[in-house]
Amino acid sequence: HVQLVESGGGSVQDGGSLRLSCAASGHTYTRLCMGWFRQGPGEEREGVARIDSDGSATYVDSVKGRFTITKDKKDILYLQMSNLRPEDTAMYTCAAEPWYGGSCPVQFGYWGQGTQVTVS
Repeated sequence: HVQLVESGGGSVQDGGSLRLSCAASGHTYTRLCMGWFRQGPGEEREGVARIDSDGSATYVDSVKGRFTITKDKKDILYLQMSNLRPEDTAMYTCAAEPWYGGSCPVQFGYWGQGTQVTVS
């Protein structure tokens, strides 16, 4: 079992910045694959960014050049968000899946509760 706890959300003005954190605990896996998702009002959940097993990061087109995903050795996942726009307003959720070798799986089985980001 993996517990994920997000923090760092809040309200900012258009063009502002926030850094989200996601701490993983309660597991004995050697490595976790992790990513950030978001769901805006009336919208479907979308993948924002993820880190693959080789450390490479992928982003949804709408956040490229503005968001940066990183992960430290303590399984804390970060999402540095800059130049935020009103359309970035959403509940941001961290997700994880144990790594069993090769590339990270596409699907995540563990989810946090989310942290709200509001841009106005």
